[in-house]
Amino acid sequence: MSNPELVARAALTRAADTGDTTMGRLVAACGAIAALDAIRDRTLPPAFVAREAQQERVTKLDQKLNTWHARLASADPVADITAGERSGARLIIPSSPEWPSQLDQLGPSRPLALWLHGSADLRFSCLRSVSVVGARSATSYGTHVAAEFGIGLSEAGWTVISGGAYGVDGAAHRGALAADAPTVVVLACGVDIAYPRGHLGLFTAVREQGVVVSECPPGVHPTRARFLIRNRLIAALSRGTVVVEAALRSGALNTATHALTLNRHLAAVPGPVTSPMSAGCHRLLRERKAVCVATPEEMIDLVGVLGDDLAPSPRSPVVPRDALNEITRKILDAVPSRGGAGPASIALAAGVPLDAALSSLGGLAAAGYVERVEKGWRIRKPAAAAYRKHDSLPDPADSSGADAFAEPPSPQDPTAPLSELA
Repeated sequence: MSNPELVARAALTRAADTGDTTMGRLVAACGAIAALDAIRDRTLPPAFVAREAQQERVTKLDQKLNTWHARLASADPVADITAGERSGARLIIPSSPEWPSQLDQLGPSRPLALWLHGSADLRFSCLRSVSVVGARSATSYGTHVAAEFGIGLSEAGWTVISGGAYGVDGAAHRGALAADAPTVVVLACGVDIAYPRGHLGLFTAVREQGVVVSECPPGVHPTRARFLIRNRLIAALSRGTVVVEAALRSGALNTATHALTLNRHLAAVPGPVTSPMSAGCHRLLRERKAVCVATPEEMIDLVGVLGDDLAPSPRSPVVPRDALNEITRKILDAVPSRGGAGPASIALAAGVPLDAALSSLGGLAAAGYVERVEKGWRIRKPAAAAYRKHDSLPDPADSSGADAFAEPPSPQDPTAPLSELA
């Protein structure tokens, strides 16, 4: 293997637990190759030990060193890299062109290396990306919203990042795949392991269209701790995180905490107030930790470029009545719905001159809003069905009852003369 740095970091991923901040500080202090030699010699650099002692972190340093040394005895980084390349996976390190530079904000908990399996370029995919997270046991509402976000974000050119789990994660990934866009799955196990097993087909599709990511070496199985540690990568890779649906003890809230720690944008989708699966989202909103979003466009507005990615303001539906001018609307509001009223009474109630009322009433009648009755004017009632009442259905062969089920005459289109009333 020609790259000593790559081999050293591959070995260190076998020695240290994922997210081990002590290992992260050691590598930052002396480099991956020197750190590997120090662990094999079981002699850490004195300067590093002194700094750890100043921060009162030296108590478990000997125990960690013994653990690292024991694990390295059975590690074969060259075999790991070769086997990964044979299966289509690749290992990247901070000096690799594909390494996302935003991971540097994780500090000592930055991954030592990342295993990738897929066709997409990780760095390029994460330039405009959003993490979509939520409950594994999501409701139909949660999976529907997650899929809508996956499709909407992808169609707008944003990459969806999630954890590949059941529920919200899987729905978001499938939405992105349906939009023919790359998506990023961050695993808590090796890239050669499908967890959950039921998402084997999903991971296969992601590898063809996106990329599967893990900081665990091949063959490593997931644990509860690895899931929680993995969440920091989901938050760090993207510009912002949206929690679609989460209970009060959901792991998605752990991802939300990492997003806040990294000063990333955090959003939450509100749900039914009676649903325990949305209680976590509501708490984030109530504590003002997250911004309320309801559409992919609103999420893009939050994480996008100021002025370029603004979401359109929602507008109420337009109805024909909106085209009426102010005086005509006053006249229409003054017309009773029952009985009837004369033009003078309507004009007085509307506070307009009598001639204006007479002119408007004629136009409103022509448009189908009002009708003239014995007592004056009233609101025109909807056209009633023209069906006849029969004790029994008519005999189809009886021509005398052929018109019993005829279509009622079409009422006058109220929108036709509105140009005359504006």
